[in-house]
Amino acid sequence: MTFDANMLLQAAHHVAGSQQYPKGALYLVATPIGNLADMSLRSLHVLGLVDVVACEDTRVTGNLLRHLGLDKKLIALHQHNEVGSAQGVVALMQEGQRVAYVSDAGTPAVSDPGAHLVQAAHAAGLTVVPLPGASSVTTAMSAAGDAQANGFRFVGFLPSKGAARVSVLQAVLGGRDSVVLFEAPHRIETLAKELGEVLPQGQVTICRELTKQFESITKLDIAEMSAWLKGDPNRLRGEFVLVVHGVPRADEEGQTLSPAMDALLKELVRHVPVKLAAGLVADAAGMPKKALYDHALAHRNADDPDDLS
Repeated sequence: MTFDANMLLQAAHHVAGSQQYPKGALYLVATPIGNLADMSLRSLHVLGLVDVVACEDTRVTGNLLRHLGLDKKLIALHQHNEVGSAQGVVALMQEGQRVAYVSDAGTPAVSDPGAHLVQAAHAAGLTVVPLPGASSVTTAMSAAGDAQANGFRFVGFLPSKGAARVSVLQAVLGGRDSVVLFEAPHRIETLAKELGEVLPQGQVTICRELTKQFESITKLDIAEMSAWLKGDPNRLRGEFVLVVHGVPRADEEGQTLSPAMDALLKELVRHVPVKLAAGLVADAAGMPKKALYDHALAHRNADDPDDLS
């Protein structure tokens, strides 16, 4: 089947063209992290509309635009020149031009360049329009399903030096937040060893090649990570996003269930399995599930001593 870029552009204009897209504005466009089909129609419409596309790498963005049937003036704006070049891009917007900024993959100004440009645009009083789309951070978080976490903390790539890496891990791991890390293939085994030293009882979800043909998502204990990586040479390849799951603090493990939540737990075990009841109340009370399982089982046994479920 032949790819029809013109038909796709027409569809993008049809669904997104009615919105206002002011001149003299910066448009932050998220691009696919691996699968071209994750390009949103609104982003496609904006890339067709803007006068200039500033980008992390003109070669990468040029290839993307050609796939989409677009030909735009490109300006390189990457981590090495962003601070100095941002004012030049701002000047274009002050002339009334619409400027898009894209990084090589994902959402600009999160881990990729773009934050300095956004800061400069705000300082000049210009409009900044974010277009949501692909993000390896939120993709990995949704796949991890860390139900016990309070939220998540994005760290990205760790320092390259061993002592500094461990220092960062010691500072961010062990709390109730999930922690999102990026890692390169040549350091993934080192990271497994470091995680084992800092949080040996923890859990991790390893996301590799997200959205691509050989995507893999595996949840396991940190203590098993090194052996798992060694189990298949293919597991050492590709781009890694890791979610280190949150863990309850010591004082939370002993926290007391309120009378209202205890009553809810007692009622639930009459109707659903003990494990499910404990999980539901744990989520509602913000407590670890394992702390409530025995409590739920005691309620079930009190109601029916012969029921061992």
